[in-house]
Amino acid sequence: METKLHSFLNSNLLNKYLVGETSYEETKEVEFFINNYPEAAEAYEKLQKNLELIAKAGAVDVPKHILGNILNALEDTSDTKVIQLVQNKKTSWYSIAATAAAVLFAVTTFFLYQKNQNLIDENNVVVEEIFDLRSDIEKNNAKLTELSIELNKLNSPDARKYIINGNERAKDLKTVAYINPVEKTSMIDVIKLPQLPEDQHYQIWAELQDRMVNLGILDESDRKLTPIPYMEDALALSIKIGKDGDDTNTNNTEVAEISLKDND
Repeated sequence: METKLHSFLNSNLLNKYLVGETSYEETKEVEFFINNYPEAAEAYEKLQKNLELIAKAGAVDVPKHILGNILNALEDTSDTKVIQLVQNKKTSWYSIAATAAAVLFAVTTFFLYQKNQNLIDENNVVVEEIFDLRSDIEKNNAKLTELSIELNKLNSPDARKYIINGNERAKDLKTVAYINPVEKTSMIDVIKLPQLPEDQHYQIWAELQDRMVNLGILDESDRKLTPIPYMEDALALSIKIGKDGDDTNTNNTEVAEISLKDND
């Protein structure tokens, strides 16, 4: 029952009852709660007091000197009976109710406006979140499609897998190269790279018959299959330590190598 009382107090029935706008059924409901629940009776009494204060605050008394001036003017005329007017300082219940109704209308209108604005803001947020979700879904689907293509290449019978382990200079180094001579694709999976000074990095090289070709920099933070240039006649792959700004083969230190012809 406390839930019903709470719902009743949060409704607008007391205000409507106070200004005489309730239906027969609503009137019975209000009077039931007022007669049976002190909280409802107290809330109703408080509304009455507030209503009277609002009405009194809005009432304007006629200045006293105006009434005196009228009486003096009438006394100057002969044989005229003067009926003294008594200023009624009491505000009628109808005026109170009308004032209260106007105030309640203004408050209700403002409340509904605020609520409508909040709903509009919430709706805009929901719409933006839906667009963001759609965008994320599209991006994820694109990534999944790309990954599926890459996995199909890896699972192809033509794909060859090469595990590249580090030598004495980098014992913990481990990468895996996948080469598909039919699809003409090469990818590398960086599993672990030992830490290097800030001015150095790992490079992967392809050894050809007459030269070495730099295929790019390896980074352990990029833990995914990374495409590298496919070299048609590569004899071997090697990983070397190079310095920033130097992509030549002269000053690099080799830390891993694997032949690509062993599995032919």
